[in-house]
Amino acid sequence: RNMSSAGPEGRKKMRECEGLIDSLVYYIQGAIADHEPNDKATENCVCILHNLSYQLEIELPESYAQSIYVQRHISNNDKTPGCFGTRSRKVKEKQQDTPLPEEKSNPKGVESLWHSTLIRIYLSLIAKSTRNYTQEASLGALQNLTAGTGPMPFAVARTVVQKANGLPSIRAMLHVSHPTVKRTAVSLLRNLSRNPSLQNDIAREVLPDLVSVLPECVPGCEVACETTASICYTLFNLTQSSSHNARLLLSAHGLPKVLAISINDSNMFSKASRAASVLLYSLWSHTDLHSVYKK
Repeated sequence: RNMSSAGPEGRKKMRECEGLIDSLVYYIQGAIADHEPNDKATENCVCILHNLSYQLEIELPESYAQSIYVQRHISNNDKTPGCFGTRSRKVKEKQQDTPLPEEKSNPKGVESLWHSTLIRIYLSLIAKSTRNYTQEASLGALQNLTAGTGPMPFAVARTVVQKANGLPSIRAMLHVSHPTVKRTAVSLLRNLSRNPSLQNDIAREVLPDLVSVLPECVPGCEVACETTASICYTLFNLTQSSSHNARLLLSAHGLPKVLAISINDSNMFSKASRAASVLLYSLWSHTDLHSVYKK
C-alpha cells in the first residue's frame, strides 16, 4: 500500500508485476463473497488498486493505448498523436462517443483496472463496507478512472451509471459524516456529470441530494469548501444545457443556497464562491426561467 503511492515509476513497476493485480482483485472478491467487506486486508487491497488507477489513462503503455483507442485518420495539420492520440479539441469532442472494444471475459493484470468486474466490486464495497478508508478508496478509484476525456473514462462512466446502477450507492455517500468520503463522492459525481449522455440520469437520481448537502454559506474548513465547490461545478454540468435540470435545482430550493455561497463576504476569492458564481451565470443563460428566478 505504501509502495503504490511512490509515484509514476512505482506504479509502473507494480502494474507490470505479474499476478499482483489479479491477486488483489481475487482477494477482494473473496472477502465480498464471504460477507467480510470490512477487514483491514480488503482496505489495503482497495487502496493499492486506487493508487494504481491514478493517471492510468496517460501512463498506460503504447500496446494498451492501441487497443483502447480507435485509430482515426489524422490530417497533417494535427499534432502527432502521443500514447493516447492527439489532444486536439476536434478529436476530444469525438472521443466521448467512442466505445471501448468488447471487454475480455477474463482480464489479466493491468486490464483488470478498468474492467467492469472491478467497477462493480468498487460499487459493492461502497454499498457494503462501513470502513471509511475502504469507501474512500473505492470512490477514489472510480474517480481516477473517470478523470480523463478519452474513451476509457467515458466508458467507465457509462458502466457506473447505466450498466452497474451505481448512482444509489454513490448518492448514499453524500450523506455520510466523514468529510473526505463525502468530498470524494462529489468529485466522482463531478467527473460523471461531464458526460452529456449521462447528465439527465444523474440529475434525476442525485441532483436533489446534491442541493440538500450544499451548506447555507461558504464553510470554514478547507475540505468542506472543496466539497462545496465540487457540488457547484457538478450542478453547473447538469444544468448548463438543460432548462429542465435547472428547474429541478429550483424546485429543490437550491437557488438561495447558491446565492448565499456566491456572495460570501469573509473570503470573496474562495473556491466555493467562484464555483457558485459560475453556476449562477450559467443558470441565468436559461432565459425561459428569468421570471421564475425573479419570483
